[in-house]
Amino acid sequence: MTQQGHPNDRSPAGDELLTISEVAAIVRAPIATLRYWRHLGNGPRSFRVGRGVRYWRHDVTDWLHQQSRDDAPASADPTSKDDRRRQLSQKRATT
Repeated sequence: MTQQGHPNDRSPAGDELLTISEVAAIVRAPIATLRYWRHLGNGPRSFRVGRGVRYWRHDVTDWLHQQSRDDAPASADPTSKDDRRRQLSQKRATT
C-alpha cells in the first residue's frame, strides 16, 4: 500500500533526510532524549522509514528556531514576572 502526502505537508524537495544520531548531534542531546521526546510528541517532527526514524533537516531547524523563541528571556517579555505577580494578587484581592 502506498501512502500519499498530506496536502498540508511541505514539499521536502531539496531537503535532506537525517537519522536520529545526526539529529542528536545537531541539537546536542542524547539519542535517548530524542526517543523520549518522540514518545511524548515533543521534539522535532519525525517519521518512520521501515524500522528507522527519520527527520527532514528543515523540520529540525524550524523546531530549534521555535525553541529559541519560546525560551526568550524574561527581560524580552513586555510583562515581567513581577508585573504578572502584581496583576495576579490584584485579581485575587478583587474576588
